[in-house]
Amino acid sequence: MKVKKGWLAIQVGLEEEDAGGIQRFVIPISYLYHPLLQKLLDRAHDVYGYHVDGPLKLPCSVDDFLHIRWRIEKEPNRSHHHHHHNHHQYLSSSLSFKSC
Repeated sequence: MKVKKGWLAIQVGLEEEDAGGIQRFVIPISYLYHPLLQKLLDRAHDVYGYHVDGPLKLPCSVDDFLHIRWRIEKEPNRSHHHHHHNHHQYLSSSLSFKSC
């Protein structure tokens, strides 16, 4: 499936999970710069390394990813260029997700 410009297809899920398994999502590329997703990208590097065939994989349960995506989407003024001051609150809070 073709992904429109400015968006990225990713795979989310844990192989050992029964419920949900691996699911495909399409997210705006801008999400990759958000501190919450940066933590997942760091974790993906630790788990999979840099040279992986196929789409970007995030080692996180689907439920936890949906919660992270919801938090990014509900952030006030997410698309406004003066939003950097909001990000430090996420950096100081630890992710309490069991799978991420």
